[in-house]
Amino acid sequence: MSGWSEQPFGIDELLERVRAAYPRVTAREAHEAARSGEALLVDIRYAALRERDGLIPGALVVERNELEWRLDPLGSHRVPEATGHDLRVVVVCNEGYASSLAAESLHRLGLHRATDLIGGFQAWRAAGLRVVDGASDSGPH
Repeated sequence: MSGWSEQPFGIDELLERVRAAYPRVTAREAHEAARSGEALLVDIRYAALRERDGLIPGALVVERNELEWRLDPLGSHRVPEATGHDLRVVVVCNEGYASSLAAESLHRLGLHRATDLIGGFQAWRAAGLRVVDGASDSGPH
């Protein structure tokens, strides 16, 4: 966030600034990128939302409070999918707000291709893309 004024600003302006720093993707773009192996979808929603609304098939579940530790390619707690800083990650939250802040945090870790899903899981579902039952979710990986 270098270059930002020292004047306080609210969350709406923060989101605007963060989102201007990288290209975000639509549900269809995220689906195609994941299907073709170009991107890793990472669902950061908490368990109650996954259980209520379901899961995106093939998405890696990593709750928001563990995201940086699990996706840092240099970290000792990384998931096997965290193969390097060039990994294209599409972060998915419920409606596309928390995921924007999460993607910005991944950029700070050097994951320069990190982005997020515009409208989050709700946009995925609204686009008619496949969702599976979240009741069998075993939690974060």
